[in-house]
Amino acid sequence: MLRQCAVQGAAVILVLSLAWPYFGLRSEPLPWPETAFGIGAVALLLARLSHQPSWWLWIHALFVPAAWAVSRLDIPPGWFLLGFIALLLFFRGAASGRIPLYLSNAATVETLSDLLRQHPGVRFVDLGAGIASTLVPLAQALPDKHFTGVENAPASWAIGRIRTRGIANILWQHANLWDQSLGDYDGVYAFLSPAPMAALWQKALREMKPGSILVSNSFAIPDVSPTEIIQVDDTRQTQLYCYRIP
Repeated sequence: MLRQCAVQGAAVILVLSLAWPYFGLRSEPLPWPETAFGIGAVALLLARLSHQPSWWLWIHALFVPAAWAVSRLDIPPGWFLLGFIALLLFFRGAASGRIPLYLSNAATVETLSDLLRQHPGVRFVDLGAGIASTLVPLAQALPDKHFTGVENAPASWAIGRIRTRGIANILWQHANLWDQSLGDYDGVYAFLSPAPMAALWQKALREMKPGSILVSNSFAIPDVSPTEIIQVDDTRQTQLYCYRIP
């Protein structure tokens, strides 16, 4: 998060250090719409030069223009506070560990179900389980297997807790994925982001049993060849990267 703030801060300083003297010498007011979009363009360039993930490029490009546009609406400040609290409740992982809330679609869940049917293990954990959109249909389709969901964003966890209530083969936990021991599980599923994948692999090597499987939705582990890549038949061409623990 500090890296993202640094990109935005550098863009603001660079644009304003040029715009303010220029328009000040001409005794003209600063044209905020053009300035906001200029800051967005510079932030996009800096983000690209610093090899930010693709979704951050859009965030950097649109953040200041969106902030300027919203400032024109004269919205009471209290609503911004409520919005911030709501975002924190749902996207705590993005702020603390660069892990946004991603929801697996139905096609991915069906593919996972087919994969787990072929796996001899009975205990599986979803790290960053969101609102249980993956675990609920998996547990219903595979009643002979046991699933654990780990989620640390309070609002997402609460929704998942409600959805999983009464499903006997789901254990729903409010916890940080890095504090979750993986030694008791035959399989791990994660739909996180590129940022934590290298650390997750090292955690898996330390804790998971030989022959167990780590499945990552969309994000490959850097410098590690997957045992198998499964192509999901959906519109976004989801790929599941499967890694057997040696």
